Amino acid sequence: MSRYQKLLNSNRKNLLWVLFLVLTSLAFVAFSIDGDDDFEKARAEILIRKVGHELLLQSDDSVSRVLPLNKISANEYQISFEHEFSFLPDSLINITQRLFGKDQQFADYVVKVLNCSNTSVVYGYAIANNQKDDIVACKGRKLPKDCYVINIQFKASSFIDSKNGYLLGGLPVLAFVGLLYFRSRKPAKTLEQLPTQNNDLFHLGAFLFDYKKRKLIYNENTIDLTGTESRVLRIFALSPNKAIERNKIQKEIWEDEGVIVGRSLDMFISKLRKKLEQDERVRIVVIRGIGYRLEVV
Repeated sequence: MSRYQKLLNSNRKNLLWVLFLVLTSLAFVAFSIDGDDDFEKARAEILIRKVGHELLLQSDDSVSRVLPLNKISANEYQISFEHEFSFLPDSLINITQRLFGKDQQFADYVVKVLNCSNTSVVYGYAIANNQKDDIVACKGRKLPKDCYVINIQFKASSFIDSKNGYLLGGLPVLAFVGLLYFRSRKPAKTLEQLPTQNNDLFHLGAFLFDYKKRKLIYNENTIDLTGTESRVLRIFALSPNKAIERNKIQKEIWEDEGVIVGRSLDMFISKLRKKLEQDERVRIVVIRGIGYRLEVV
């Protein structure tokens, strides 16, 4: 299998791992949301039913029953009673504020008291998280004995915010798992930077540079290199896209021979440029005042 294929397979495995982590974490969060949402609904229904129970007690009725709760919509519930009764609206207001006031999820709601026979609204009020927006009227006027039902509607955004809270709470878990995974893996080298262990083969754009055999292979075509050209190109290939000082190249190539000729490097750079010009993504550029850089796009 070629080095290119191995790199692609490695990238595919990494991608599959990432997808697995994302899907697992999202599934975990989704189950958490569903479970917590069911719990909150059950808790809300108990609190709403308790409103009816306490209203009967404050009306001196400890015998008759609060009938099963009727869910009108996703955020609205109806309390109905077994017998007729009379009550003060003040009592109902105090009960709902005491039961719902401590929970941010139930901070905004509207209460309507309806007559059973004609479903007309005989009393109503609205409570907001911001007390300035409360709408409460006609306190102190006792409602006569009759058949009543009480509708309590919560602000939809309260329930939405609760779900978002669980979702946002799960996102740090996803981020933490992803961080642990990526920190445990070393960054993969790019195709252009991936040499063999003995630094004899280099991928430079579409070129395969065989330092040991002094060859450039491009689309199955072979370009021969001289020994010095190979040595110069190898210096660049070991540090692609990085500026390399002119003096450093000269010393590594010619210092062992005891003579450093300034114009020699320019000549070999020019020859390498011509042999690399088949791939526009690979070129040797001059860095003024410093030296050269092998650019591999």
